[in-house]
Amino acid sequence: MSGVPAVLTEAETLLSVLERNRRTFAWKTSGLDEAGLRATTAASSMTLGGLVKHMALVEADWLAVKLAGEKHGAPWDGVDFDAEPDWEWRTGALDAPGEAHALWRGAVERSRALVAAVIEERGLAGPAAFTWPDGRTPTVRAMLLDMIEEYARHTGHADLLREAVDGRVGEGAPPDFTIQAGNPLPGR
Repeated sequence: MSGVPAVLTEAETLLSVLERNRRTFAWKTSGLDEAGLRATTAASSMTLGGLVKHMALVEADWLAVKLAGEKHGAPWDGVDFDAEPDWEWRTGALDAPGEAHALWRGAVERSRALVAAVIEERGLAGPAAFTWPDGRTPTVRAMLLDMIEEYARHTGHADLLREAVDGRVGEGAPPDFTIQAGNPLPGR
């Protein structure tokens, strides 16, 4: 794994891979205007703006709610997902670029704090805060692996969409990609 130091604990390794995926996702979705964030490709209605807002919801749902046992928070608590199950996809395509990225950044920062507290309290083998319908409760480790998989899958979608928008390609953020105004992920 490039970008991951050789000697890390298991928790540090999982979080490092998750952060690398978040950084690549940030790079793939950064620096676009509204038209770029609304563009579609092929037969899909998926947009980069919708993808950014969807990942903000995934951060809240999987890590805040299902892992840590917290509430979704705004804006999610005010959405009737039964009436509009694709709300984040639709509205993310309409949001100003700064709005979608700010929501995602806030969700990531919240997740980082919650995950650190959960790992300290329960360890990787400890239980998540929810139980599957079949009665199984996933571990903290399983939840982190699911988040890594979620970012990997959606970064693949971002690859295709971004290449269609302006030709940006690449496996990961280049070394000179810096986090600054206009780039969506501060602090990493």
